[in-house]
Order: sequence, then C-alpha cells, then structure tokens
Amino acid sequence: MYCPRCSAQLSTDAKFCSSCGANLAMSGTFNAMGAGSRPGAGSGIVIDADGRGAGRGYRYEIQHGSAFSLAILNLEAEQSIQAESGAMVSMSGNVELQSQMKGGLMGALKRAVGGESAFVSTFTARRSPGEVTLAPSTPGDIAALEMNNQHFFVQSSSYLAGDTSLQIDTRWGGAKSFFGGEGLFVLQVHGTGLLLVSSFGAIHRKPLAAGERYVVDTGHLVAWEGHMPYELRKASSAGWFRSLVSGEGIVAEFTGPGEILIQTRNLAAFAGVLKPFFPTQSSSSGGIGNLFNE
Repeated sequence: MYCPRCSAQLSTDAKFCSSCGANLAMSGTFNAMGAGSRPGAGSGIVIDADGRGAGRGYRYEIQHGSAFSLAILNLEAEQSIQAESGAMVSMSGNVELQSQMKGGLMGALKRAVGGESAFVSTFTARRSPGEVTLAPSTPGDIAALEMNNQHFFVQSSSYLAGDTSLQIDTRWGGAKSFFGGEGLFVLQVHGTGLLLVSSFGAIHRKPLAAGERYVVDTGHLVAWEGHMPYELRKASSAGWFRSLVSGEGIVAEFTGPGEILIQTRNLAAFAGVLKPFFPTQSSSSGGIGNLFNE
C-alpha cells in the first residue's frame, strides 16, 4: 500500500508511515476501495470510493457529485500531473503549464484523427506546493482509477488526466466503429498510478464472470480492462436494417472475466435530441424571427 501523505510504498500491515510518520489507521483515505490498498496487477478496476487519495507527489479529491464533478489536485513542489488539453478549470499562480505533442508527431496525428487534441497539458508546481482543478467538457462524473501495473482501454472522450508515469497510446478501434459513427480510436493506458476518467452522466460498473458475454452500445463505453476480448458488431442479429431502425447500430460484445465502466448517457444521442431545436440555414430566413415581423 501507499502513504496518503508522502506516497511512500509500505507493507500492507503498516500502522505508521516509515517515511513521514503518518498515522495510517486514522487516515480517511484508507478503505477497501481507496488509495491506501492497491490490488495486484490485473485484479480489476479499483475506484476510490470516497473520491480522495494520493499519488506520487500529489493528493486529489473529487467534489460536487456525479453531475458536475470537479477534480482537485494538490501537487507537491516540482511535482506534475498530465491532463487532456482544455481540461483545466483553475490553478495556483506558481503552477506552470506546458503543452506538448505526446508521442511525437505520429502520436499527435493519431490523437487528432481520433477526435482528441493533438496536445497534452502538463501541470507542474514550481518551488512550492500548488493546486490544479480539472473538469470534463460535458456534465457528468469523474472516477479516480488506481492502476497497479495494469492495462486499460479508455474511450478517447473519457480520458481526463493521469499520472505522468502512465503510458498512453491511441489504438485503432476497427472499421466498424467508423461506420457506426462512434469514433475510430480508443486510448490504451498502461502502468501504475492515478487515472482520471470522465463520463457523460453517471458511471455504472459492470463486472463479468469468466465466459460471460455482455453487449454495450459503443456510445456508452467509458473504460474496460485491457485483457478482456471484445468485438464490434451490429446490434441486431436480424441484419443492419433492423440495427439501424432500432437506433443502436454498432455495439461492443465483451467476454469475461473482467469489468467495464459504462456511462449512463450517450452524447451523440443527446445531440440528436437537441438538433430539432436549433435553426437550420434554410429556415433562418423564416421561423421564430419572422413571427415578430408579421
């Protein structure tokens, strides 16, 4: 396990931190799902139940519920956190922001084609501790995943931030995802440390038993364990026409064991609901505006 104050690695039965002397028994961050206890590699998705924890040189807290969540990260001096471009809400005056092309030119091109920003932001507290707050662009939840030498796939729009030690690459999602309109790429995240993912709506956890098959609309995917086999297919076995008229189209079929994080709302479907309420170019000469002129 790890100390919530200084992030030193400790034995699982430690009562006090041998590095900073923190009383682990009194720490509110140590619980069955918290940062204090990390499972072995490949042992499932660990989400901090209380939305608080610590990493290497920083502490974090998620506030304001599952509709308008805000991630607050307190960095120690000269410590950094990495985030998706545009995710920053606020930061201390001594925090330095740097944007760079992650993975070089080819990595930036893959990110851009996958619908992400070509740049990644790195926040570093200079000379003294500092604070950074982050939020997704849509209303929804933020989950703090504690990775321990694990491998996850994350929907590109769901990645918010993560430990600078995490390895992140963009992966081809298959031709079917292009025709389904759900995006071409997913993010492949590997390593140990904090991973913040966001959702449109709340996050629903779905564990699968060995051999269990489960189907998820691709527009509702947030993240899943990298060892799980999955395939993209049409929603209805009766054919493409039935799938399209059902409003589903492309789905992902997973096979357990493993766990999937699902968002309760679909951004593309929500945009479709709002579309009739926005004037089109052809109707801009008429419509509501002209009613007041008659």
